[in-house]
Amino acid sequence: MIAILAALSAAFAIAAGAFGAHGASSPQAAEWLRTGGLYQLIHAVAALTLAGQARGAAVLLLTGAAIFAFTLYAMAAGAPRWLGAITPIGGTLMIAGWLWAAWIYWRA
Repeated sequence: MIAILAALSAAFAIAAGAFGAHGASSPQAAEWLRTGGLYQLIHAVAALTLAGQARGAAVLLLTGAAIFAFTLYAMAAGAPRWLGAITPIGGTLMIAGWLWAAWIYWRA
């Protein structure tokens, strides 16, 4: 299931980045789409890599990237800017996922 979610996450990230490059309504919206897409794509690939040995870390990476990216995507689509206050929650989960992965690999 992690691999399916990671693959879907990567596909969505590419779509968001493409929309940011070709259809965003403003430079700020394009930047939000680009940033969200980049983080989401990197963490989707990382989750695919970690899914076998560090499943919990992979889940944190996917969850964090989703929260991070989708708040940026929503603001790019015109949602209220207070959603930006939620974005760091996603960043914190991504950091936790990387630390968890480091811990698992250290112990191995």
